[in-house]
Amino acid sequence: MTPHRWLISTLALGLLVALPAAVAQQRGKIPLVGWLRPGYPPDPSHPSDASALYLNAFRQGLRDLGYVEGQNIRLEYRYAAYQWDRLPALAAELVQLKPEVLVTTTEQAVLAAKQATTTIPIAVAVAGDLVELGIVASLARPGGNVTGQILRDHELAGKRLELLKEAAPTITQVAILTDPTGPGSAHVPSAFEKEARALGVRLQRVDAGTPEAISDALATIVQSEANALMIQDSAMFNAHRQHILDVARTHRLPTVCGVRVYAEAGCLIAYAPNILEMFRRAAVFVDKILKGTKPADIPMELPSKLELVLNLKTAESLGISFPQRLLVLADEVMK
Repeated sequence: MTPHRWLISTLALGLLVALPAAVAQQRGKIPLVGWLRPGYPPDPSHPSDASALYLNAFRQGLRDLGYVEGQNIRLEYRYAAYQWDRLPALAAELVQLKPEVLVTTTEQAVLAAKQATTTIPIAVAVAGDLVELGIVASLARPGGNVTGQILRDHELAGKRLELLKEAAPTITQVAILTDPTGPGSAHVPSAFEKEARALGVRLQRVDAGTPEAISDALATIVQSEANALMIQDSAMFNAHRQHILDVARTHRLPTVCGVRVYAEAGCLIAYAPNILEMFRRAAVFVDKILKGTKPADIPMELPSKLELVLNLKTAESLGISFPQRLLVLADEVMK
């Protein structure tokens, strides 16, 4: 080979090697993931901020699979600040950007995303029973453009009530702080009336559908005959959990909640799936979709593990001693 031809061949080979890297750096060639959440943007100044915790868990899941934001994957964020009527417009904004995947949570946001697109895959980090709501056909074969992870939270409410009664046997009336905007609220309290009767407990539903309504709902509960509080799992209540639990503690109401972050904020008992793990797991669904699997062919998942967290400090402030059985069953006892 002549020196001239050798130089041309070397340059051509170099271009072929460099081409994928150059293409990968082009903005339009890096996969775009839309992130649609009903709540507030993350607050970096508060390490326990739920929005930040969940986003960081999802990012960690992506890193575990080899994705680095800004290098080989991009994320575009939209937050509705619990203004539920904003979700359709925010979903439409993300769809206009033509992402490869939309990641979302809650039934309301899933519905908004599904109304905005029937073709872009939607990966659900966590939401209520989408099968029961008719959003997906089945767990094994969801069909359409939606897959991901769901909770059947109303099925856990009876067990939470049992745990609360075991920790505080004298309770007779439990107020249930309920978000009526969530489709799952239709099961409150009918889904666990049977358990309540067996425990000798009356249930009192109190609705709060906006952040502004929470204080009024808590005032109603405090003025009622309720001597304990159950907090329905809700993205909105999660964001305002510290205020809710501070009021409950001030008025000496034993509390039972869902996810672990409530216990960290002072809830007496938390019993639910590990939501942070579900957000990490959402990255697996994104990875499968980016590698070409259709969401219709990706089975939906239920949480594989439930965790019981007890707050010993809250118990002591209420004069409650956890039975030994609960202490043994607990995944964690916070001191």
